[in-house]
Amino acid sequence: MEADTQAQVAFFLTGRRPAEHLDAVNGLDLRPALFAGYRELTQLRYDFPLVLVDGRADDQFAQSLSGLIDRALASIAPGGDSERIRKHALRLEQEIRTLAAGGAVGSLFELWDKAAGQLARTADKSLEDSLRRVRAAIKVNGAVLDCDATLPLRLLQHGWAAVQSQKAATFRKKIDRLVLKLSDIIKADYERSDAGRSAKNLKTAVGAGFSNTFDFNVMSCMLSKALPRDKFPESRRLRIGQLLDTLNTQRFIPADAASAARTSATKPYSFLFNSCAEALSALRERSPKLIELARAIAIAELEISGQYSESRHDALFEQFGANGLDPQDLAEFPDYLVCLNAETMQDLEHAHLMEILSSGLPIKVLLQIDDILEESPDRDGKLTSGVRSRQIANMAIGLNEVYVLQSSSSNLYRFRERMLRGLGYRGPALFSVFSGASAGASGVPPYLVAAAAMESRAFPAFTYDPSAGPNWASRFYLEANSQLDLDWPIQAFAYEDEQHQRVSEDLAFTLVDFIASDRRYASHLARIPREKWNGSMIPVDESLTGERKGLPDKVPSVMMIDANNVLQKLIVDEPLIRQARRCREMWHSLQELGGVHNSHAEALLAREKKSWEERMQRATETQAATVTGPVATATTDTAPLAVTATVEQEPERSPDEAYIETARCSTCNECTTINNKMFAYDGNKQAFIADINAGTYAQLVEAAESCQVSIIHPGKPRNPKEPGLEELLKRVEPFM
Repeated sequence: MEADTQAQVAFFLTGRRPAEHLDAVNGLDLRPALFAGYRELTQLRYDFPLVLVDGRADDQFAQSLSGLIDRALASIAPGGDSERIRKHALRLEQEIRTLAAGGAVGSLFELWDKAAGQLARTADKSLEDSLRRVRAAIKVNGAVLDCDATLPLRLLQHGWAAVQSQKAATFRKKIDRLVLKLSDIIKADYERSDAGRSAKNLKTAVGAGFSNTFDFNVMSCMLSKALPRDKFPESRRLRIGQLLDTLNTQRFIPADAASAARTSATKPYSFLFNSCAEALSALRERSPKLIELARAIAIAELEISGQYSESRHDALFEQFGANGLDPQDLAEFPDYLVCLNAETMQDLEHAHLMEILSSGLPIKVLLQIDDILEESPDRDGKLTSGVRSRQIANMAIGLNEVYVLQSSSSNLYRFRERMLRGLGYRGPALFSVFSGASAGASGVPPYLVAAAAMESRAFPAFTYDPSAGPNWASRFYLEANSQLDLDWPIQAFAYEDEQHQRVSEDLAFTLVDFIASDRRYASHLARIPREKWNGSMIPVDESLTGERKGLPDKVPSVMMIDANNVLQKLIVDEPLIRQARRCREMWHSLQELGGVHNSHAEALLAREKKSWEERMQRATETQAATVTGPVATATTDTAPLAVTATVEQEPERSPDEAYIETARCSTCNECTTINNKMFAYDGNKQAFIADINAGTYAQLVEAAESCQVSIIHPGKPRNPKEPGLEELLKRVEPFM
């Protein structure tokens, strides 16, 4: 036993594995013990696959297949065949999930037909009726998307396209309105001109049906004499013509089919890029046209309302946009979307990314991270891939005006509303997503890899929304992570031992549990045969509770399962423990931002507690003086003068009367917070009942229960008709 323990300690310190004491883990196909129930995901109902719904720009732009099936079943009238329909629908759902997991692509109804065809070979005749009724209840369609390496890109692009389509439709209406109004001004000017009042033009305007009814020469002469000849300035005519040309040839918003045919509209700009450098280049190149269009819109509004003054506005609009456009002007234009992969980013691209994020411009960036567990070349246990990319999210938060969303792909469906909020944000936005695509290194499906990264605090989910409020409490959201107040989430785990007895224990899911399933880290792990398990092997979370001093007498271990679902216990070396400790400290920083275990709040609480204890001590001493020495007399031989000091005592009170022992008040603010009209402070900052009629008996009882020194006595209720008196009288008994 001693030799086994020494070998374990040696492995922990050096990473060397003595063959006679420790086993290698290669080929065991290990995964965390808590994954035992998730061996085959296609047999389970969960968020994936998703359906990218066509034509939706709200949080229903992506819907879960399970959710669609559940809503369809709920909409079908209950009857004797409802259970049969439900079973058939769930079988079809599972078949579609299996197809999607196997790489099948297509719309929901395309995969529906394929899955239904496969089930029909072995199903009874009632299957067709069941599926027909369920399908009729599903009112949406769209591409089916599983949780794989393509999910972050396709999901974000789908949401972005929906938001931009809605924005473009609104902007299109605005431009069409301006074009119509400006055209009407030009048309009205023409109709007042000599050419507009000519016999030929009048005949054309009336139409062929009345061409023989009127004498258009006489009509032209009469109109020329009768109608006013308001002079239309040539400069205005030219200005409106230029405005129409700018509005009709702009390339930021696609024209509708009719406008495109009428004006031979040029191809609109693309706002989707795979490089920050390309996006910045396009932005700079298009900037003059953007300013020109924004200026044309502003001038057009003034022209239509008749408020444009050349003497006042010409000089003003000559410098329009010299310092760029403000966010309100930019908000109408399309947002850029840049899709990046951390694996291929170079240093220069990192620099361009930071330039985009600090620009204040409405550019949205997807930073997809496929691998956060690539070990450094010197094999010291340090994680190199993904670390730098994860730091970008923290740096973006520090810029204060960037919308930041970080999440594993497994959580993106739950974050879809926050994703849309970021896509609609007026400034820059960063979506940092771990895809789980490194699943090949563990043999675990991408969904589980992504979920494990989030659960182990390796890649926590959070959002930072600068528009949500003025402080961190309103801007920073961390609640998507499980068991926020703990270093590591803890889950119940049950297994059968060699005596076939059920054993249950709580397991913490740490960074080491996440890393241990990655084959690239096999050299940092050693398997301990079941017969050599001993008390020197402790869980990883327990080993992290304090810093090691001297040689350890216990070594950290993790529980894993192999390909046959047999429980294995592995010890880990020190480099992994260092990484786990570092991960925990990073999690602590996020907890602080999220208001969990906030050091400033805890320091304030400690100061308030100390102050309260001091006030309590003084109150206790005052009460003791009242009991032991109510009167003290001092005399002197030189002056027949007696000085008497007394301590005021509380008067006798009726048990029916509501009162506060004011002299013992510790100024805790509990009662005044409940009702600051009923309760108030005197000159010594001690509470008394200021107006018994300013509140309810329930508030009196609540104040008594909240008082830290139990000095509030509610007495008997003044209003016998107050609701809930029976319960209140039971609660008040300890304070009578």
